[in-house]
Amino acid sequence: MSAGVANRLRVGGDESPRLNTSVRSERRTDTHVRTETAAGSQHDRRVHRTPSEPSARVALLGTGNVGKAVLDRLAGWAGTPRGDSLALVHAGNSRGALRAERLCPVDIKLRLVDGSAWQADSALANLSGVAEALAGNGPAHRIIIDATASGEVADHHARWLAQGIHVVTACKLGLGTTLERRQAIHDAAAHGNARYGDSATVGAGLPLLRNIRDLQAGGDSIHAIAGVLSGSLAWLFNHYDGRKPFSELVDEARQAGYTEPDPREDLSGQDVRRKILILARAAGVALSSEEVEVESLLDLAVREAGQDPVGARGEDTVVPPPIDALLQRLHRDAAAKGAQLRYIARLENGRATVRLETLDATHPLASGAGTDNKLAIWSDRYRDQPLVIQGPGAGAEVTAAGLLDDALRIARSTPD
Repeated sequence: MSAGVANRLRVGGDESPRLNTSVRSERRTDTHVRTETAAGSQHDRRVHRTPSEPSARVALLGTGNVGKAVLDRLAGWAGTPRGDSLALVHAGNSRGALRAERLCPVDIKLRLVDGSAWQADSALANLSGVAEALAGNGPAHRIIIDATASGEVADHHARWLAQGIHVVTACKLGLGTTLERRQAIHDAAAHGNARYGDSATVGAGLPLLRNIRDLQAGGDSIHAIAGVLSGSLAWLFNHYDGRKPFSELVDEARQAGYTEPDPREDLSGQDVRRKILILARAAGVALSSEEVEVESLLDLAVREAGQDPVGARGEDTVVPPPIDALLQRLHRDAAAKGAQLRYIARLENGRATVRLETLDATHPLASGAGTDNKLAIWSDRYRDQPLVIQGPGAGAEVTAAGLLDDALRIARSTPD
């Protein structure tokens, strides 16, 4: 595969489609829908919406960093120029929930400070009642935004989809674990005629999955994909110069909110495993989780020191001490060749790997900045020079924007 790069799609900041916070919704929206009669003739149907009839009724699950960022964006958004709007009717976390015909995002954030506000409505936190909260009159879509990392919530995705409720999620536990769960989600979406918004599961809303699916829909054949898929690891290797201990950089990344609360989750490579699984399955390669070969930075470090990977880890140790010496040596060797260290996920010839690699400076994945994710796609169309997609891949704000982009795409379509 050629390392040349001629086909780049840079996504981020104001260049990516995001909710426009400076516009007000129209007084009334007239949506033309072309339908087909049993005899095959077509006619137009006009759906009228007034300000009291939102485009979608939304339930937000999860009020951590991403959930709060979703609330911030909703608070500053007045709808699209054509009048599409999202009505937040349910917001919940593991402690409780708030429910109303139209919840105020600012009020929800204020009440989050007082835990008693949630405890008073703890019965509403039951996931089985979320569908009831979304019920209402009118043609509005019903959308659940899953801003959690909960396996219990992911277990409900298929159930909601089968009921005709759209699900938008950043949680990788739906599509990035077992093939059985992924198939259940796919079948339920088809049965309920509902959509599963998964853009934020890989790349924090970058159009990675969408481009893979669009290429295939257009008849292109994907040969290989490779990418920097962890925003936290991207930040670490973009900033590591061999002078400061790697473990100190890990702590800086944790304090900046780029890593999980326990950075070992990032360094283990398991998050990247789920992401390459999601991409591979979208590309038509039905891999199981066990088929992805993952080289954990933690295990690599302790093996380098001749220790047992499991026994060398302690509950109070964020990262094992050998990682500093290992990364310093690998960085020195790479710099001597004018190369870069990058943590890369690859899919080629039906085989998926996740590992630290030394890349030539001209490789399409060698350059980067900040928390940027970067994906290279080789296909019939992009055989010699891959299609490269790059943009911010970590942070609550960009993830929240990706979730709301998916929700808005659903809201702009016409309900059945």
